[in-house]
Amino acid sequence: MSLHRNPEPEVHVAGVVVHAYPDAVPHVTQAVRALPGADVHAASRDGKLVVTLEAPDDASIADAIVRLQTLPGVLAAALVYQHSESASDMDAEVDLEDHAPNLR
Repeated sequence: MSLHRNPEPEVHVAGVVVHAYPDAVPHVTQAVRALPGADVHAASRDGKLVVTLEAPDDASIADAIVRLQTLPGVLAAALVYQHSESASDMDAEVDLEDHAPNLR
C-alpha cells in the first residue's frame, strides 16, 4: 500500500482545551508557551486554558497534544478543533465579501 503525500507544505492549526490544577495555571501557561507553535489565549482561575497549536503536519499536532497532557499540573488536554490546508492557501488573502458578506 502506497501513501500519497502532498509535496506542498501544509499548515495545521488545532484548538485544545487544557484542564490543569488551579494552582498550576501560571506554571502550565509558561510551559505551554515554551512549546514550539503553541500559545495560550485564555486561562481561568478554575484551571481551564484555551490553547492553539500550529504545526506542519497532523503527527506534530498529535505529538504536541501528548506533550500537553504530560506537563506537570495538567489533568487533561482535549482537541476541540483541527484545520489544515496548504501553506500557500493559508497565505492567500481572503475577500470578506466572498466569505462573510455584511461583516464589515
